[in-house]
Amino acid sequence: MIDCQLFHDASVQTIAFDAISDHVGRDDRFIWIELKSPDSKLITRLGEELGLHALALEDAISTHQRAKLEDYDGHLFIATRTAQLWESRLEFGETHLFAGGNWLVAIRHDNGSGYQRVSERLQRRLNGIKPDTPYALYLVLDLIVDQYRPVIEGMQDRFLSLENQLMSGARPGRDMLDQLYTIKRDLTALRDAAEPMQEITKNLLRLHPEFASKALKAYYRDIDDHAMRVSAAIDRLRTSTSDAMQFHLASLSVKQNESVQKLAGWGAVLAVPTVIFSLYGMNFEFMPELKWRWSYPLVLGITGVGMLYLIRRLRKRGWI
Repeated sequence: MIDCQLFHDASVQTIAFDAISDHVGRDDRFIWIELKSPDSKLITRLGEELGLHALALEDAISTHQRAKLEDYDGHLFIATRTAQLWESRLEFGETHLFAGGNWLVAIRHDNGSGYQRVSERLQRRLNGIKPDTPYALYLVLDLIVDQYRPVIEGMQDRFLSLENQLMSGARPGRDMLDQLYTIKRDLTALRDAAEPMQEITKNLLRLHPEFASKALKAYYRDIDDHAMRVSAAIDRLRTSTSDAMQFHLASLSVKQNESVQKLAGWGAVLAVPTVIFSLYGMNFEFMPELKWRWSYPLVLGITGVGMLYLIRRLRKRGWI
């Protein structure tokens, strides 16, 4: 997908990809470009039109980049990690940004809805802000950070559902532990994606005033604040998930101890007839009451009374 728009004299028009270089460097114009998973040929053409650095082009072609901000001669390269709920699944992607004097390029590597909202806000000129690189860069970064929030809320709903199952006394099992671990693993990946956004916005504010202009400093600080809140929410949910996993494991241990107690209790009950019957099973010639008519029922009665006594005592202690 190629979206190449030219903003000039309060109008917006789509221009050909090969015509980009004709408008580069003209302060009265702004170029917005959005690409989705372009191949190396298209990236090379883009570099020729905008005069991009070769190393930055290599980073834009390859995915699995770490989040970073790099300063090249005449432009910035920013790599960000994106996250969103896509068809009820958590999916991570990447957005690579090239920011120059009067142009901004957003290269997406994901299955999301894209940056149509950014284009629409540029066209509406909210608060009288004209479309330019600092404003467009703010809109893209702000949208990336805003997309973390529904992801966290969705994961929190999943966690609360599992937590309610744990607290309701549901029989603990391996499946629940697997689901809790999956949530924690996703939260760790989400934290790795969200945390670098704070460093990126801080570097823009501190080192690149031409992009984080004075009029937009408050907006960039707002991105930094949102990214900080996202990281804090992730850390809280990770802690809660770890606590739930420990509670789950403790519940399994308690269940196991209860099972061991029951086995030990019934073992003690069965020890009574085992001892008595084993004594009478010995092949001695002279044993008490062997010739008495009531010996057999007496032994059975004593055995039964002993077993009932043990069962009663063990039930009081909760062992059986």
